[in-house]
Amino acid sequence: MSESCSNSRHFSWLMKSCFPNPNPNTNIHQSIITTTTTTTTTTDISSLPDDLLLECLSRVPSSSLPSLSLVSRRWSRLLLSPSFFHLRRHLHLLHHSLFALSSTTLHSATLIFDDDTTCSSWVLHPFPILPLHSLSFANFQSFLSQARLSAIGPRIFIIGRNAMLRYDTWTRTLLSCSPMLFPRKKFASAVVSAKIYVAGGAYSTSTQSATVDEYDPETDTWRVVSHAPRVRYGCIGASVDGVFYVIGGLKMGGEGAAMAAGRREAHVLYASSMDLYDVEARAWLRSRALPGGGCVVGACAAMGYVYILANHAVELSFWRFDARRKSRGFGEWSRIKSPPLPGQVRVDSRVKFSCVGIGDKVCLVQVMGCIDDLLRRSGRSLRGFKQALVLVYNTASGDWTRGPDLPDVIPRAACVHFQS
Repeated sequence: MSESCSNSRHFSWLMKSCFPNPNPNTNIHQSIITTTTTTTTTTDISSLPDDLLLECLSRVPSSSLPSLSLVSRRWSRLLLSPSFFHLRRHLHLLHHSLFALSSTTLHSATLIFDDDTTCSSWVLHPFPILPLHSLSFANFQSFLSQARLSAIGPRIFIIGRNAMLRYDTWTRTLLSCSPMLFPRKKFASAVVSAKIYVAGGAYSTSTQSATVDEYDPETDTWRVVSHAPRVRYGCIGASVDGVFYVIGGLKMGGEGAAMAAGRREAHVLYASSMDLYDVEARAWLRSRALPGGGCVVGACAAMGYVYILANHAVELSFWRFDARRKSRGFGEWSRIKSPPLPGQVRVDSRVKFSCVGIGDKVCLVQVMGCIDDLLRRSGRSLRGFKQALVLVYNTASGDWTRGPDLPDVIPRAACVHFQS
């Protein structure tokens, strides 16, 4: 029996598997078990490609953004990119804010806007210590009084005639940046495609600024990109659809005895006109003039339009210019509802306005110069009067509402819109 059993040729492979194998090393039907060692690789968020990392970062709460911006240069770059703000806007997580900086006190304040109404009050922030080798404290007030503010994301650039500072609203820090190529004051500035453009202004009668300059915040460098068709002094800047608008102002110059004496003479008014510079094409479009005339005292861009506040000596008018170049209405003017100023306020050269576009709203901040003297001379009461009235225009409904007044510790404020 053992012999017959040992003759394995008579059994099927299934039966053979039941018999003990005297020499397991030589059994060709032995199952060979291979043990595979699995290595677990941990992937952290920093190893994700930029597009996926942006998707993650865009969903974090606003309160965490300041600390996230300090993680690495890559994270900081992504958090400041247009793609990040596009994602935040799509997720309804992008906050529009109005930033106000006093030219006489070291204080700033922020007013956050939501989809419907403004917040109930301003949030005050002591201004940070100046960076070394930038400006002396004695010259800082003079620097602020002539400065223009431009914002790219959460960063606010304070541009003076011979210096520039960058204020980070997330970290509350100041950094000194490269100054403009030519000293300017009372110039126009605006942001187009994450770069700052300046035009107009002058330092003196003999040093008028006829160029349009571009600032790249990534490289901290300035360059001349064009020459302006008209040299404007006291002009205002705005941008819509890739076009830099240089609005209002005067042409400053001197002739004969006036120039010899070093006096300035405003002999040509540009007060109700604006020049249009196409940034991508590097070309100037046809200039446009305000239909009702007057002197432009405030201007900003919002929702594809340029909004202009004009002074007519006895009244103010409010206008809208269609700046959407791909629309049939491009270039059309419309007169809209004027701001409801209180009765104590009369149109005067000492009454200043700051006009700021914030999402689908236009914020008008009334900033007075020498208001006490103005009211005393007019014999009017100071009771209940606010030096920094804030009015908000809803571009969808066409209505004005009263916003919270600027705090008393921020007189003569310069204002700008920023996003975070």
